Amino acid sequence: MATATPSHGAGPAHPADRDGAAPRLPRPRGELSAGVVAYLTGDRTRLPSADEVRRADPFGEDVQLLLYVLYETHYRGFATVDEDLEWDPSLLAVRAAAEQHFLAAVREETSGDADVAQAVGSLLVEPVGDDGTSVTHHLLREARLDQLREYAALRSLYHLKEADPHLWVVPRLRGRAKAAMVAIEYDEFGAGRAEAVHAHLFALLMADLGLDTTYGTYVDVAPAELLATVNMMSLFGLHRSLRGALVGHFAAVEITSSPGSRRLAQALRRAGAGAAAQRFYDEHVEADAVHEQVVRHEVIGGLLEDEPWLAADIVLGIEATGLLEDRLAAHLLAAWRDGRTALRELPGAPAPTPTDLDS
Repeated sequence: MATATPSHGAGPAHPADRDGAAPRLPRPRGELSAGVVAYLTGDRTRLPSADEVRRADPFGEDVQLLLYVLYETHYRGFATVDEDLEWDPSLLAVRAAAEQHFLAAVREETSGDADVAQAVGSLLVEPVGDDGTSVTHHLLREARLDQLREYAALRSLYHLKEADPHLWVVPRLRGRAKAAMVAIEYDEFGAGRAEAVHAHLFALLMADLGLDTTYGTYVDVAPAELLATVNMMSLFGLHRSLRGALVGHFAAVEITSSPGSRRLAQALRRAGAGAAAQRFYDEHVEADAVHEQVVRHEVIGGLLEDEPWLAADIVLGIEATGLLEDRLAAHLLAAWRDGRTALRELPGAPAPTPTDLDS
């Protein structure tokens, strides 16, 4: 696999100026997503039925892209797509079928336990050394710029809207949990300073690595395993009934972020990335160490004080996050250890290489 040449300073001078426009619709990955994309562009004859959705692989490319596209109508939408389709009843029915199918599959792979203390405690134990399943340990050990660029390109599907799906839970909380959640989100959105918004910092990281910072630009090369991690947040965030799961997911991210961010910052330094690329993860080492305490004691503690019956949902959110992140890690590591790109190959196009990521 070709190694990308570092391109510090390449890309737009002001990445935030590039990511404001609505993205284009991605390429379909099967009949289900093709029907949804066609519907969004005016062809109302191909929308899949609930039965067709339920027969498909819930973790597969077709279902995950279908969900990603429908969820994205609640974020920035798509260029040339009517914004009123966000609440189209036919699309919502397809989304509900896909959500139920996906959530049922996730529940089958998680424990169903309600012991929040045990689930949170497992997040606090940082493994000693590398057991061969950690992406951040691999990147730190290998410190290959091409793999770091692929990782950043794929993670951009979340990080360019970092914290957005978590905001949906705020009106569904009260008291301590709400106050603490808003305090953490305030930091995520730059504490009132646009230049410090974490999504903006990630765009600067991408520009430093010579990547295209346009919002949603890498969706076509993102595998289903990556889409599933983003879809899970949207699923939990959009449903009031899953507010506990969203809090559990948020806790998993905040509690485990600091050590992983430290490794990624070190990997970027070793690979010769610039200061902007390092800053994003350096910021998360410090910020998330504080957030971990707040989310454990105030967000989770406050929610359980108000609604103790949500304990099983909090555990679901924690375990679902681990499940889907493990699936993504397995995909990335298998490709990289094989000398292959982790990017998804586009039908009718040559296999992508790290140089295909250049802005």
